[in-house]
Amino acid sequence: MPDRAPQPVERQLPTEESRDLIALVRDIVQREVAPRAAEEEDAGVFPRALFSLLSDSGLLGLPYDSAFGGGDQPYEVYLQVLEELAAARLTVGLGVSVHSLSCHALAGYGTKEQRAEHLPAMLGGGLLGAYCLSEPSSGSDAASLRTRAVRDGDDWVLGGTKAWITHGGVADFYTVLARTGGEGPRGITAFLVPGDAEGLSAAVPEKKMGMKGSPTAQLHFDGVRVPDARRIGDEGQGFAIALSALDSGRLGIAACAVGVAQAALDEAVTYATGRQQFGRPIADFQGLRFMLADMATRVEAGRALYLSAARLRDAGLPFSREAAMAKLFCTDAAMGVTTDAVQVLGGYGYTADFPVERFMREAKVLQIVEGTNQIQRMVIARHIVGPESR
Repeated sequence: MPDRAPQPVERQLPTEESRDLIALVRDIVQREVAPRAAEEEDAGVFPRALFSLLSDSGLLGLPYDSAFGGGDQPYEVYLQVLEELAAARLTVGLGVSVHSLSCHALAGYGTKEQRAEHLPAMLGGGLLGAYCLSEPSSGSDAASLRTRAVRDGDDWVLGGTKAWITHGGVADFYTVLARTGGEGPRGITAFLVPGDAEGLSAAVPEKKMGMKGSPTAQLHFDGVRVPDARRIGDEGQGFAIALSALDSGRLGIAACAVGVAQAALDEAVTYATGRQQFGRPIADFQGLRFMLADMATRVEAGRALYLSAARLRDAGLPFSREAAMAKLFCTDAAMGVTTDAVQVLGGYGYTADFPVERFMREAKVLQIVEGTNQIQRMVIARHIVGPESR
């Protein structure tokens, strides 16, 4: 039985342009991402120059309006780009997803003047963004955030701490949710804060079990002054803006999860068809064949689920429930598939000589970010049976 090299995913793409786009992404992945992924992740190197290349290639603004520098791509195409990037290196795929999330508030709720002034640089001008919602004492309970913005003439003065910020300390701009009114979700407002704002500083990045190349850090706002012209939406509208962004961001996480799972499956297939035991490839043994079949089924089911939700979004239909389902299923699937990939490789899978141990460590964070999977279950249940009794 000959070795079987995995083939590229056969994608359902709506246009010739989108097929060319995927071909471009695969070329960049093969030349610029995959060859250095393992080494740079092990060393904790953030690939800032690579994000500049992605921006120059038009890949940081794909789902946004071309009038402001975006790519005019439907979400079903954009998400498949994320999947390709994440399969090569999650730091890159998740980084593009976070950047897109950080642009969502301004693109969807900013004034025409704000979009004209800021979006071209954000979407295609080499800038990199970050999204600031979570805080040390408010993660899943985001509506209880305490970072405060106080009006001072034509400015707002921000004070407080944000936590778990992807690209914290390296981003060029931050979409920040801060309290401008009373307690609860209606007292929160969104702001666009420059990365070099006076009084803004980043803590030492967290030491994580995976995604070591992606900086995750606390951000401290010590009297950061932001003009009212950088307030996004109305006062008190920030929490609604944040939830809207997270629905789309959850699809990005789902696509990244499928990318990591696909990469793990490919490694497992390559190893199983090449590794000889008892005089034949281990892929001949039924127990392992069934394991690979289950892994492949999870990957395909996850891809179908996130694409179905994306097509609802592209059609302008409600997709919050479906986004939560996709995030839940795809990230749980990624954890299962990567764990099984380590098992297929046996002792080798537990070493850093093969990438599956990295995939397994990276998959874990996807069950946590942008709403834990327990939160996703709460969201889904509310859609099915209504809100909890009080």
